[in-house]
Amino acid sequence: MSTITIRMPDNKHERLKKYAKEQGISLNKLFDEMSTVLLAQFDAQTRFKIRALRGDPKEGLKILKEIEEKL
Repeated sequence: MSTITIRMPDNKHERLKKYAKEQGISLNKLFDEMSTVLLAQFDAQTRFKIRALRGDPKEGLKILKEIEEKL
């Protein structure tokens, strides 16, 4: 497991701590969960871009845009 240091404004840090507490999780778990969501979105975008290259690029990008609008 890796350790990272993140620099952010104090007010944002405090708000994230409050949010994590309200969710009943640690700040570490909050960042872990946010990372999982972001990586899932990245993986989905990558898969759709690959599909677009194999087929009709315009149709692939149209599907990608529809998905992004729903997120």
